[in-house]
Amino acid sequence: MTVGHLLPAALAAHAPVLLVVIPLVLSAPAAAIRSGRVGWAIAMAGAVASLLFTLEVFLATRGVGAEISYALGAWQPPVGIEFRIDGLNSALLLLLSASAVLALIFAFPSVEDEIDANKRSLFYGGFLIVFAGLAGVATTGDAFNLFVFLEISSIPTYALIAMGAGHDRRALTSSFNYLVMGTIGATFFVIGVGFLYMATGTLNMADLAERLSELHGNRVVEIGFAFILVGLGLKAALFPLHLWLPGAYAYAPSFVTTFLAATATKVAFYGIIRFSYDVFSVENGFVLNSFTYVITPLAIAGMIIASAQALFQSDVRRLLAYSSVAQVGYMMLGLGIGTQAGVAAGVLHLINHALMKGTLFMALGAFAISYGVRRIENFKGLGQSLPVTSAAFTLGALSLIGVPFTVGFISKFYLIQAALQKGWAFAVVAILISSVLAVFYCYRVLVNLWVAPRPDGASRSVQRVPYMILAPLLALALMNLVFGVYAEPLVNMAETAAAAAYNAGVAP
Repeated sequence: MTVGHLLPAALAAHAPVLLVVIPLVLSAPAAAIRSGRVGWAIAMAGAVASLLFTLEVFLATRGVGAEISYALGAWQPPVGIEFRIDGLNSALLLLLSASAVLALIFAFPSVEDEIDANKRSLFYGGFLIVFAGLAGVATTGDAFNLFVFLEISSIPTYALIAMGAGHDRRALTSSFNYLVMGTIGATFFVIGVGFLYMATGTLNMADLAERLSELHGNRVVEIGFAFILVGLGLKAALFPLHLWLPGAYAYAPSFVTTFLAATATKVAFYGIIRFSYDVFSVENGFVLNSFTYVITPLAIAGMIIASAQALFQSDVRRLLAYSSVAQVGYMMLGLGIGTQAGVAAGVLHLINHALMKGTLFMALGAFAISYGVRRIENFKGLGQSLPVTSAAFTLGALSLIGVPFTVGFISKFYLIQAALQKGWAFAVVAILISSVLAVFYCYRVLVNLWVAPRPDGASRSVQRVPYMILAPLLALALMNLVFGVYAEPLVNMAETAAAAAYNAGVAP
């Protein structure tokens, strides 16, 4: 597929690899520099450059069946390593790079508030490695290199979470738990890839798809798929493999939580779609049974049980972390439905959830900088003290519930529609139960925010919310409303992604 919509053709031709390589290369000077602000500028330059290259490949893959194949070192696949981009991963790449830019704007005051001055440049260097790793997962067409990029993104993530120990020592425990669980997930995944290589003798995903189509009923292949599903399910925080997520989200620095909530589980979810629909086939009885009898029950259990757990949290970040587990359940339900409409609904919720949680966690970062509050009872009266931030948080919460004219309503509507087309009335009931539970746990925060009076003697704002937090926060909050009213762009993106996954063909 030709490129060259935004950038000169000579530069655009290498866009698939440059959107990964540039932030990876810039991570070294960002970490080596002694100034945190210079480190931030380098990180922002890398994220903006990646966004430009992502827009290039996004525009080039909008057509039906459009895809880009980039052979590294001119070694043609399946012998050489390939980056392959289509309508599915181009949507994820756009989400990743846009989230990185918005999160970095938010990071400038947030990191200065939470991270020691002598660690900030290392912090931004680590972030660039995380971002490059996630982008690599979304770009690579090689099964083993997907594992490599998963680990490239995961290892610095453990360090970034641990840097929250300056405010709460529990960040160290959370980081260690994530390290252990992440390692288990990666091990399962790479064992699964090993089984596939043993059965086919190739690691290129397109070549794998061609060879696996001739191995129906092969037990080695089925065991490989099961290991991959468990490994990526753990990375995606599929219930009950989610135990690393609440602590990681609750005690990491605000910037890390904001970026991870918008991107990390989504990349693992993408990996499950890629292997299930592209490398394997949903028409394969083993894959379809895995969706119906494993993924769907776990997704529904996560939607309801994690939402119920959120009801009993006193820390708002832990409340939203359990909510994220429930929202992963919605995405997995779309996948479990096993139809193109279900995948489109799951991808749509993936995008919309990033908008919701990005808004909510950025707002919590603003509250933390201004008042230093985290517990629900400490939010009393903040609606009067910080009306703009509180309004943005409220909009994100309404979207999380699924109130009409928000993005949350749109994706739940498409999920319900896909479930009804499948004849799964029980899935519709589960969506409604989870949404009702979301009303109750969001109500606990909102009633303190807007209705409860500020306690007598409570201090005024320590400092006003910086504009570099308000700008991305308001942008994300308005997206929850704009794309809830005018949903066509995101719906089209999700449907294009689902079509690319469902109709994935073998590379010529």
